[in-house]
Amino acid sequence: MIKEIKNNHLYWDGCDTVELAKTYGTPLYVLSETAVINECQALQASFIQKYENVRVAYASKAFNTLAMLKMIEREGLCLDVVSGGELYTAMQANFPAEHIEFNGNNKSLEELAMAIDYGVGRIIVDGIQEIGWIQEICRQKGKTANIMFRITPEVNVSTHEFISTGQKDSKFGIPLDEAILFPVIQQAIDAPEIDFYGIHFHIGSQLDDNSTHLAAAKVALDLVKRIKEQLDYDVKELNYGGGFGVTYTKDDIRQPYSYFLDPLMELTESYCQEHHLARPAIVIEPGRSIVAEAGISLHTIGTIKDLPGIRKYAAIDGGMTDNIRPGLYQAKYEGILANKAEETLSETVTISGKACESTDILVKDIQVPTIETGDIFATFATGAYGYAMASNYNKLAIPAVVLVKDGQADVIVERQSYDQIIQNERIPDSLK
Repeated sequence: MIKEIKNNHLYWDGCDTVELAKTYGTPLYVLSETAVINECQALQASFIQKYENVRVAYASKAFNTLAMLKMIEREGLCLDVVSGGELYTAMQANFPAEHIEFNGNNKSLEELAMAIDYGVGRIIVDGIQEIGWIQEICRQKGKTANIMFRITPEVNVSTHEFISTGQKDSKFGIPLDEAILFPVIQQAIDAPEIDFYGIHFHIGSQLDDNSTHLAAAKVALDLVKRIKEQLDYDVKELNYGGGFGVTYTKDDIRQPYSYFLDPLMELTESYCQEHHLARPAIVIEPGRSIVAEAGISLHTIGTIKDLPGIRKYAAIDGGMTDNIRPGLYQAKYEGILANKAEETLSETVTISGKACESTDILVKDIQVPTIETGDIFATFATGAYGYAMASNYNKLAIPAVVLVKDGQADVIVERQSYDQIIQNERIPDSLK
């Protein structure tokens, strides 16, 4: 069991979170290795071992560190990166290049060259300009690149607009307009420097309804059929993206992977049989669902402000700098006082951050035991997009990350120091 309550304390993968806070300080990200492994094994059982010619690529933008990438490699998953920095981290972790796919809507020439030099398994082309850049880099280096085209399948999903990506009006992907798409596909087929693999889409995040995945897959399969009919080319691979939702609060519905994947594979197999197509390899890109619920954040309660008849605020020693999601798109979280985990819930408070912004509210109107300065507040399901989106706003330091398993803890990201915050700053001679 990942989460346990013992002796009035919250335990996470066998570790006393109150002791973790004392040992490593707060704010602190705590990641359960067991929980990550469980998700990887669920994907193995529900997809990799169940179906032939399929792959899972972890969308590392959710949480990309050296240790996390080593876990992903060990558990038999591939890797999705979206920047030179994420790719560099993968290279430093010695992640196998052939198991990396490079996504992103505005890859620079330097990033593309970096990916081609390393020999990544796939480059996901997001715009029509990119194909020419890849060709030129490959010509200069005497290399070949495997590419896929990201399309916008023009489906609308039930999620926050800031994390919806598959609609027609999107910065991501290439429009389905044949006059735009088919010439670049033909260019890729004809180019000696390019090996055209197939089609990619991603429709959004935090989804609990499989109908939009199925609608987008039908669009992609229709495109595969048209490519075969018009260009006489067999698409080798389809990437159905990720976006599988997780549980942040009791109101969230977390579907099992099979809820999405079984209907997707049934549709894919039946469509290809009906239209006499060779079934392409199928790839998915989960990120949040692998790591979100594996992580918690620990903060120390500081100033408490009671506004009679209005609200009681309890401020933490972090906030939107280590979890931007509530301020960015009204994401909701649940948490407890880790050092009073068995005590009666006796008051309603709003957990606020210490950044100088009114939007810096972590959890609004949560019930807790009598709250005091020095208490440890644990926020659940912060493994995804907590550390990944952390910033130095207000010159606040980025927290450490501790990996826990069976009662053992290891630091996998050191806490940032003040010296590190300003290490790239310089005073010009004119100001000395």
